[in-house]
Amino acid sequence: MTQPKPDIGADRQVYPRRVYPLDAHDLTEEQIAVAFAMTSRRPEAFDEIAEKVSQEKAADFHERWVLGYGHSSVAEHAVVHLAVENVSRLAVDSLEDNRLASYTEKSSRYQVMPGDYYYVPRELDDHSDLKKEYEEACQALFQGYFKLIDGCVEYLRETTPRIATERDGAFNGRISRIATDHCRAVLPAATLTNVGVTANARTLEHAISKLASSDLLEEQSLGDAVREQGKLVTPTLIKYAERVEYLADALRIQSNYARKLGLPDDQPGLFNNGDPEVRLVHWDRKGEEKLAAALLYRHSNLSYDQVWKRVEDLASESRQAIIDESVAGLGPHDAPLREFEVVDYSFEFLMDYGAYREFKRHRMMTYLPQPLTVAHGFRIPTVVAQAGLESEFRQTVAPAEEAYWEVRKISPLAAQYLVTHAHNRRVMTKMNLRECFHLFKLRTSDEAHFSIREPMQEAMRLAVEVQPQFFRYLKLRNYPEWWPEPVIG
Repeated sequence: MTQPKPDIGADRQVYPRRVYPLDAHDLTEEQIAVAFAMTSRRPEAFDEIAEKVSQEKAADFHERWVLGYGHSSVAEHAVVHLAVENVSRLAVDSLEDNRLASYTEKSSRYQVMPGDYYYVPRELDDHSDLKKEYEEACQALFQGYFKLIDGCVEYLRETTPRIATERDGAFNGRISRIATDHCRAVLPAATLTNVGVTANARTLEHAISKLASSDLLEEQSLGDAVREQGKLVTPTLIKYAERVEYLADALRIQSNYARKLGLPDDQPGLFNNGDPEVRLVHWDRKGEEKLAAALLYRHSNLSYDQVWKRVEDLASESRQAIIDESVAGLGPHDAPLREFEVVDYSFEFLMDYGAYREFKRHRMMTYLPQPLTVAHGFRIPTVVAQAGLESEFRQTVAPAEEAYWEVRKISPLAAQYLVTHAHNRRVMTKMNLRECFHLFKLRTSDEAHFSIREPMQEAMRLAVEVQPQFFRYLKLRNYPEWWPEPVIG
């Protein structure tokens, strides 16, 4: 067939640009996913395809192509918004442990939680005495929480200078928020919360499978609820999300090997100092060569080995010049080039659970947390200590620690509910240089939350200490005293 020749000289667009949404009010999420998927095999515009896609055809398409042939990327076009309410923070940690989704959670920094706002695990249903001890420990934590807030507010009212023209209501609100933020440290992982979730069907299916594969009963139940409610939006794409035996078995295998090798999974008094710890356990000693090679590779048609050899033959000053000039124009709100992702750092943190919950929001990195425990001690927040309430804090936490060890005899998983936000948790993490720029810039500033700021400042110091040449263009709001000179701005 002879194709007509385009009219090259005509001052017109044969195929004018169109940018438009497919209306979610007129189409279901599954229909939109089909309309986008079918463009690979149909020449029509998206809206023309969408007119031909009925709900029945959408289901048939997904059954065949997504579920039958494994073209799972199609499911990424179907988006689900879920409101999840009154779930423990422990279970929400698992729900939020998925990179490609968005979460907004109820904040205990700005809201005072009710006195009975905690989850009681079903694992204790057959152990009435232990269940009672658990509930009494939670009640003691919440009662102590209210007393600590009152004490901190009283202290802050006497010691906090007023802002000019600040009225009583604004002043009281400000010191109340500070007190609430510090005293929330005694709240347990059992504390209930609400979270808004936005995820595509593919990510949601994975999240459901992880929850369903958990040995924690609350997480299994949450997985079932997310599946059933998600099916109201995408009835086909997530209907087969279920327990994955591989995920469940892998955790048991790891645990068995750890025991065989004599690695304790928990023991009292293992760590009693409440201060955070940060260790740089691995860093890329060939980072300069890797980064320079990556920056050149994109603009060459040579193999990586050939580019690497050229870079390796350069003097260190020449490699650094390539890096410096490639990053010199980086603005305070700019992200470094993707090439910065080839350089990695691995850290081990011992940070309190409250800090961890801030830290895990940076889901692009790899993080591997150990189970929650009271074995590593806890950290008393600054304002609580300044207010002379350390003894009150310790008395509040003590019953929860005692109950933790008793519950752990029945269920190590359920014992985690009694761990407070003040207790320390170990987490291993790997992040690339590009993520370091983002994380350090955001979490080391004076505006960052105090619980996460100190460990992030120490992590940044360790990274800058071994490879200062990579961080000379990092734009910080607040540079620490130890920062190597000069600051390049």
